[in-house]
Amino acid sequence: MTDATVATQGAMRRWPRWLSLPPVLAMVLALIAIWYVAAVPMNVHEVLTRAERAGIAVSPDSAVLRRDMSALALVARNPGTLGESWSLDRPRLPAPHQVLVELYDSTIVEEVTGRRGIVRTGSLSNRSLVYHGWVTLNATFVGFLIGTALGVVLAVGIVHSRVMDLSVMPWAIVSQTIPIVALAPMIIVVLYSIGIQGLLPKAVISAYLSFFPVVVGMVKGLRSPGAMQMDLMRTYNAPASTVLWKLRLPASVPYLFASLKIGIAASLVGAIVGELPVQQGGLGARMLAGSYYGQTAQIWAALILAAALAALLVWAVGWLERRTLARMGMAA
Repeated sequence: MTDATVATQGAMRRWPRWLSLPPVLAMVLALIAIWYVAAVPMNVHEVLTRAERAGIAVSPDSAVLRRDMSALALVARNPGTLGESWSLDRPRLPAPHQVLVELYDSTIVEEVTGRRGIVRTGSLSNRSLVYHGWVTLNATFVGFLIGTALGVVLAVGIVHSRVMDLSVMPWAIVSQTIPIVALAPMIIVVLYSIGIQGLLPKAVISAYLSFFPVVVGMVKGLRSPGAMQMDLMRTYNAPASTVLWKLRLPASVPYLFASLKIGIAASLVGAIVGELPVQQGGLGARMLAGSYYGQTAQIWAALILAAALAALLVWAVGWLERRTLARMGMAA
């Protein structure tokens, strides 16, 4: 390794983390700008209809003709009447500031000043995104724990049993080809028919999505020890249980955490999907209610909160990974 390479690697290790923020910020600002631009053609039909009702000349002046024209053509022919594209009450695509206002109103304002908020009643308001987010997180955590436990158990069985490797693994792969949107109502109906309601049906759907990455990652991790390490265990005449606890499981920890990052995000998606047919609270029910009543800002606010929760959960798993690998003497 040359001196220049060593110096470059040393400089990269000393590179301040805050210097990586400008590219991220530039990307966020670019996405927001694209969002604002996209809102104009998405909302142009409603904007021109409102302008016509207000007595403003639009082109063409017939609603039938405008209906058959493309949105971009309408924008090009009516550049001076598009000011309401970012302020409609029920837009097809709300502007970013409208989503932020809805997010603020449905969290802080609802809980602090709302009639059902936590300040006045001592409990979360069922109209608040905080309440719905908490409902979704409960199902996410339960499903994630079930999926992780099931995935680890299946991976251990697959590694130690040739029969399970040839039978269970293909079925695990096939299970992920079934659309969860089609499967979720069937799972809920079956569980409801046997008296299982509430959190568990949503957790089962969440576990269904989260167990597969854990299975794949753990199988890879449990098989990661090299031939020399396995030969050493055979030299010690170590039983299979000792090989598992002393060699395979420690070697699989990095693979497990990589799978958990995927699994926790998939678990959140499963919980949201499981809430769609139930409609008893949660971000999924909130999105569905927004679609029923044309409240697109409400849908987008729930989506942004779901994305923020997913990022927070993945970060938490990453933090736990760094702490665990550091205690094990392994590089994170």
